[in-house]
Amino acid sequence: MRINKFLAESGVASRRAADKLIEEGKVKINQKICKLGDEVDIDEDIVTVNGAVVSLVKNYDYYIMNKPKGYVTTVKDDKDRKTVMDLMPPSKKRFFPVGRLDYDTEGLLILTNDGDLTYRLTHPKNEIPKTYSVKIEGNVTEDDLNKLRAGVYIDGVKTKKSTIKIVETMQGFTKLNVVITEGKNRQIRKMFEKINKNVVFLKRIKIGDLTLKGLNRGEVRKLNPREVDYLLNL
Repeated sequence: MRINKFLAESGVASRRAADKLIEEGKVKINQKICKLGDEVDIDEDIVTVNGAVVSLVKNYDYYIMNKPKGYVTTVKDDKDRKTVMDLMPPSKKRFFPVGRLDYDTEGLLILTNDGDLTYRLTHPKNEIPKTYSVKIEGNVTEDDLNKLRAGVYIDGVKTKKSTIKIVETMQGFTKLNVVITEGKNRQIRKMFEKINKNVVFLKRIKIGDLTLKGLNRGEVRKLNPREVDYLLNL
């Protein structure tokens, strides 16, 4: 088993975060600092991270959170800001968020110790649809929205096609639903910047068909077996 997959399935970190730990020289296999791509014999090898032995998780847990604004989507924050982990129930297990929501963005967030699920839900090739409720300043034309739907360049890379529908037009604002299948940093805010529109509210309301129904802002609950099975088969 690849070392980053082993660390993910041990609940240490997502695969991307595991790669960073490896690059920083914090991971050893049988007391030898390992490299990206190294293999682990799960029956024979001893793996340590910062000197602590890690092992595969046999039972995974899955949580859904309605993330409020003002929380960082990370396990730890070097600026000492509140993180989504502060909202999780106490546990000896190590969980990590699946993907990210910006500090000022709220809504649906999954947290788990299942590294494989995290990888599948966040890897762009899998094109998992994520639906956001977006509120922008002013009105917007269908021509402008068609530009976003077709894809725009952000930091030199063109976004994939998206689905955008106007939900409501208000005095000075427009509310929309936006569905994207990737998760670039601040992607939706940057998309609307391309048509000179400022996003004043952003909330993820769905991942696939999984919704926040019955979950108030800041609340967390375990996913039920049906929901877990749905995610595992996306």
